[in-house]
Parts: sequence; structure tokens; C-alpha cells
Amino acid sequence: MLASSTVEFLSDLGESELAPYASELGDNLDATGLRALFTAWMTLPPKSLVGLTDAVLSGCGRYLQARSGSEDEFTAAARTALELGLAYPEDPGVLASLLLNRVSMEPGDALFLPAGNLHAYLRGTAVEVMASSDNVLRGGLTSKHVDIPELLRVLDFDSVGVPWVRARRDGHERLYAPPVREFELWRVALDESGTSGPATTRIGGSTPRILLCVQGTVQLRCDHRVLNLQRGEAAWAAASDPELVVQAASSDATVFVATPPARTGSV
Repeated sequence: MLASSTVEFLSDLGESELAPYASELGDNLDATGLRALFTAWMTLPPKSLVGLTDAVLSGCGRYLQARSGSEDEFTAAARTALELGLAYPEDPGVLASLLLNRVSMEPGDALFLPAGNLHAYLRGTAVEVMASSDNVLRGGLTSKHVDIPELLRVLDFDSVGVPWVRARRDGHERLYAPPVREFELWRVALDESGTSGPATTRIGGSTPRILLCVQGTVQLRCDHRVLNLQRGEAAWAAASDPELVVQAASSDATVFVATPPARTGSV
């Protein structure tokens, strides 16, 4: 959430332990202030971390009680903090969650997060595409090692809104084209009978391709090779592989295709 919203939320929780942090951030409503607050929370000694986390969870519990039946940005953030506190007690990631945008997505929605953005999945299933990277850093909510100095070095603390990526529709295909040169993502809906969608799509060669079946069953043909993909299965095609033919083997089959921009081929 925006820094100003974070200050308001921390104040609304009514916990004296949070007052100094809310005041300090209120005096620096920018990336510098967010960096200072995040750094302070992530480097708290264990005893202080326990006390502050307990205060946040107590404040969130009372906040939700007082606003029973209402649903807004702050009640959602309080509910998430409580859920995380139960799953990851005494973890600084519980505190860090108060600084993040909380986003609810519907099927077909997409986001693009540039490198350096702290994020976490709460529930549900998503197709995530990543460019090549030499590091993927943890920021908490895990039993694994968290490299705090390196995390603080690479994180981007600029406040942003929800970075939606709107799909471009082309018949039964949707193209998600983030502002990068490494990849784009296609969603293709197929139907074996040809009733609710085409039975076959062709995906041009000369570029690497990753295909993920998320619904139904499809048959993938590449020259003389044939591969059946069921829900949850994926295939890789190298740039040297020729055109791929993807044919629905069930009704309502759906595949995602990740390629470098731009994919060539026709339905």
C-alpha cells in the first residue's frame, strides 16, 4: 500500500509499540522512509521482534472486531497479517506484509513485477513467468535462510499501484505482453469438437517455447514427434524445433505459451 496509507493503518491499530514507526514513516513518505522502516523491522533482535509482532497481531484482531462486517484495504491487510502470524509466528515477514499491496485476482487477470519487488502468494494458483536471473531472494515467511543484507541491497522501495497487465484478445487467444523483451505469454482456449473454440493452433518455430496445459488435455506434434499433455504438465520446445501443432484432446482445453516476443503462427 502507499506509504501514507501505511501510516494511517499503523495508527489505526492503536498499539503504542507501533507509534514510533508510524511517526517516522509519516515524516518520510517516500522510498527512503519505506526503506528505513523495512530495514528496522527486518533487523530487529529476536526479543523485540516477538514483542512487535504480538502487538501487530493484537491490534489487527481488535481492528477486525471493531469493523466486523466491513471490507476495505485495511481490514484485508489486518486479516492477512493475522493469517500469516498463525502460519509463521515471530517472522518479520508478518510485519513486512503491512507494507505491501494486497491484490485479489480473478481468472484471466495478470500482473507484472519488475526485478526488486517484494511479493508473496497467499492462496490460489497462478502461471508465473520469470526472466533469467542470477538470484532469487527470500524476504521472510519461510524456514529457509533469508539474506537480509543482500535483500536490502536489491529491493526497490518506490511506492507503486497495482501493476496490472491487460490482455489483448485475438479470437480465442489472449496475449499478455509486459514491458520487457524477455518474454510474453499467450493463453489459448481449444475445444476438441470445435464448438466453443478452435480444435487446433499452430505455434511457429525459430524461438524457444514453453507450453503449460492448465485445463483438459492437448496433443502436441512437432515433426514426427507426438506428446500428450494433461492438466499441470508442460513441454519445452527449442528454437531449433520447427512449428508446433497443438490439438485439443478434450473439450475446454487451455494452454499457456511463453515465448520471447513476438510469437508467430496462426490458429
